[in-house]
Amino acid sequence: MAARRPMTVSPLWLQCSVLTLIFGFAILGYAAVRTFRESAPVPSRIVDEAGRTLFDREEIVQGQEHFLTFGLMQYGTVYGHGAYLGPDFTADYLHREAVFMKGLYGGDDAAGTRVRRELQANRHDPGTGTLVWTTGQVAAFEANLNYLRDTFLDREASGVGLKPHLIADPEESRKVAGFIAWTAWTAAARRPDKAYSYTNNWPPDELVGNTLTGEAIMWSAMSLVALMGGIGIVLGVYGRFGGTIGWHETEERRIRFLPPSEVGLTPAQRVTGWFFLVVAALFVLQNLVGGATVHYMVEASGFFGIDLPRILPYNLSRTWHLQMAIFFVATAYLAAGIFLAPLIAGREPRGQGWLAAILLGALAVVVFGSLGGELLSIHGYLSRAIRPIFGAQGMEYIDLGRFWMILLIVGMLLWVVIIYRGLRPRLATESRGNLPWLFLYSSLSIPAFYAVGLLARTKGTFAMADFWRFWVVHLWVEDFLELFTTMLVANIFVLLGIVSERFATRLIYFDVILYSVGGVVGTMHHSYFSGGPAIQMALGAFFSAAEVIPLTLLTVEAWSFLQLGTRQQVGGAKEFPHRWAVLFLVSVGFWNFLGAGVFGFLINLPVVSYYEIGTLLTSNHGHAAFMGVYGMLALALLCFCTRYLARPEDWNDRLIGYAFWAINLGLMLMILGHLFPLGVLQLGDVVTNGYWHARSEWFRNYPWLSWARLPGDVIFMSGSFVILWHSVIVVIRPRLGPVPRDADGSSLQAALFTEVLPSGSTAGA
Repeated sequence: MAARRPMTVSPLWLQCSVLTLIFGFAILGYAAVRTFRESAPVPSRIVDEAGRTLFDREEIVQGQEHFLTFGLMQYGTVYGHGAYLGPDFTADYLHREAVFMKGLYGGDDAAGTRVRRELQANRHDPGTGTLVWTTGQVAAFEANLNYLRDTFLDREASGVGLKPHLIADPEESRKVAGFIAWTAWTAAARRPDKAYSYTNNWPPDELVGNTLTGEAIMWSAMSLVALMGGIGIVLGVYGRFGGTIGWHETEERRIRFLPPSEVGLTPAQRVTGWFFLVVAALFVLQNLVGGATVHYMVEASGFFGIDLPRILPYNLSRTWHLQMAIFFVATAYLAAGIFLAPLIAGREPRGQGWLAAILLGALAVVVFGSLGGELLSIHGYLSRAIRPIFGAQGMEYIDLGRFWMILLIVGMLLWVVIIYRGLRPRLATESRGNLPWLFLYSSLSIPAFYAVGLLARTKGTFAMADFWRFWVVHLWVEDFLELFTTMLVANIFVLLGIVSERFATRLIYFDVILYSVGGVVGTMHHSYFSGGPAIQMALGAFFSAAEVIPLTLLTVEAWSFLQLGTRQQVGGAKEFPHRWAVLFLVSVGFWNFLGAGVFGFLINLPVVSYYEIGTLLTSNHGHAAFMGVYGMLALALLCFCTRYLARPEDWNDRLIGYAFWAINLGLMLMILGHLFPLGVLQLGDVVTNGYWHARSEWFRNYPWLSWARLPGDVIFMSGSFVILWHSVIVVIRPRLGPVPRDADGSSLQAALFTEVLPSGSTAGA
């Protein structure tokens, strides 16, 4: 057996990366234990002052499951998490409860003092699990129950964006109201021996007596200190070692690229054309559904007079909009991994094409099965027992039923097998710390961290379910997909000869270290006010500030990154064949800094998040970060791979260029013309009139800002249709040609460049 090639970089890079990962997950594990022990209790039963049971723990938990599986988290929010058309049910219930109780007790200042005292008093007995409600709380529950039924749950017409009679069963609607009432209780009742509630005094409400805590102010200040100190340290390291860890080589190199039509294609690579067609189709459908979703902000009763909520209510359109975004990005990643594996290994084993086709079929089953299950669940066609399994779990980002979720994980594991089979000849000769192994590790992290979402259960403790859900939202999406992004870009540039393997490996290790320090523990910034302990605020605020540091570094390196793909060729070679793929990658860097960095940090400080969570500033961050980073990367991968799959006469740089500018300009218009200004106005309304008001009334005052988004949406969609047209052409008119094979029948892959010369050299020198 041949000896393995030693590490191309110092082993210290690997050791530091492993240590920082252990450090990050050790702290996250500590946070999990604290959350489990100190999350808001769910009483065994809630009783009135006479001892009569109103509802018990099982009914509250069932109400939570109904709330999720009927898609109410994709309509409004609880604890600030969810969608944006409906109210925050926690804050709205709590405010209405306080108003009702004050009126019941006389309406004067003394009544207001009594209301605050009763709502803040914690009458939960940990020994018996019994929670006693006052007469005012019991009466307020019945009033809120009728309001919820008439306005949202069992409404006769579809004027609020929900289908009529969403939850017609009176027992089920009472359980949903019981769950919402419990969340409101946790938001007002003070923790034992603490001066703040289980939600750290969220939501802000004068009637309840909820105000910003000292911890929120202190940790906001500490996170700013961490940010400034961290940026100073990293930029100092970059200034000292920038030649070895940035997006540039110390020695400029000039390349003659092999024309894409001369690069042989393996069977599995040819199958990826169909993957990218799915990517483009899902991208277009996601945009169309998104257009219907945002239209509800100006016409909640339908679509230009059509009673759309009866067919496609807001909670379903928003579920599909988010779900298809995840699907089209994930499909692009799967396809890119399959396409790059033989380029990295230099060969492809037999049967890879068939395995790729099987994976494509399985992916289609998951996509259509899960979308159909969500439709049946939200429309009430599935029984309570099977809704969370084959219908919808209803938790944002993991809405699909558990069966489809498990099937998706199995599909991603099959993808890892395909990657491993493709890389195995190269892996056998490489140190386990070199680039091919890092590619395999990052591929394995994709199914591994998505699978953690299985720990989030619709009938589990809400704080713990939210904790595990954010492993998917944050660790999977914001960290490990981010790392895989760097991995793909680095491998593409190595394959093109733009940077050396040693250089790319150092860059990947550096990213692992930076994201491990901030990104892993920074997961906690999502859970400040979800009923977990205050330690979440401390850890989340302090460490999430460090997430901005690698994004700052990427911005410093943006010009060097851009030069990599546009460097002049030697010997009169044709124009660089991947101009638009590289420009999409450049846009990834831009949106990473703006969307994840600027807009993300804007809402991460506890002192801001206390007022901002669940406003359109969250959606602003989500659109700029998810579409701007992962969506643009998916399109970059599509352009890179289909450049080799398309016939030369079918490749149209002008059309691809139009798509690039239309998609980026359209996204910018969505952000600056709608989401950001409306989010700022909404934040101001929270501070002025209270959180409940900003979530229930705000959008009715600014319909013109929602209409102002239309030009951006149209421009963006026009670019997506160009991408779809291009992908259809690639599939129906694929580039043919022989695939070179060796004696064993394995496909051999040519290099993507023909020469690498020092700067200043000439052809033939």
